[in-house]
Amino acid sequence: MIRPFILEETNWKAVKDSRYDLAILPWGATEAHNYHMPYGTDNYQVNYVVTEAATTAWSAGAKVLVLPTMSYGIQTGQMDIPYCMNLLPSTQLIILKDIADTLVKAGCPKLVIVNGHGGNNFKNIIRELSFFFPSLFVCAVNWYDAVPTKAYFEKPADHADEFETSCIMHIRPDLLLPLSEAGDGTTKRFKIEALRSGWATAQRQWTSISADTGSGNPELANEEKGKKYLEACKARLSGFFIQLSQVNNNEIYE
Repeated sequence: MIRPFILEETNWKAVKDSRYDLAILPWGATEAHNYHMPYGTDNYQVNYVVTEAATTAWSAGAKVLVLPTMSYGIQTGQMDIPYCMNLLPSTQLIILKDIADTLVKAGCPKLVIVNGHGGNNFKNIIRELSFFFPSLFVCAVNWYDAVPTKAYFEKPADHADEFETSCIMHIRPDLLLPLSEAGDGTTKRFKIEALRSGWATAQRQWTSISADTGSGNPELANEEKGKKYLEACKARLSGFFIQLSQVNNNEIYE
């Protein structure tokens, strides 16, 4: 069945007479996820949660439009890992300027970038987009920040861990190797206290901190945990999509 809020599925007959209040752009990455998870983990996750949330929002009357998922992210700390597909931030800006231009010409007033990859950061790109396209409201959200993982997982970390493995167990179990094939996700920390505690920031060189490209042990993962967490994220994001789609750009502040 054609879903009219999924741009890749809908058609010109439907689009030409439609007005969309919010475009949603899922943005993932293609990279190694320990030994047991697919390179497309971030894409499967962000596409799933966006589609589920948009389904709920559309059913509630929100005029949302899900754009095709961007499957390449920033991998500058993983360039020595084969086929971690890298887009530089400057390239992301160029892509987003073209997308924003298309949305403005089509009359869409708002864009939310739903990020699924920890290496992506759209804050300064949004600042630049607001300079070139003042009529377009742009914001970004990390889907995995919508709901705290600690409430659903015993040992969540930040890459191919219990959290991500549980989610893929629910979304694409056919692409997972058995947990017996996974590394333990042990990672090294910065020696410098400021970097370790987070008030100073630097890029992590991934092969220097992890032997298996994981960060966090996936051994406690199971499908039920992933299902419950994804349901919570769907509810949170769908509420956000509904509220954002219904407010006018000149009424964002109160």
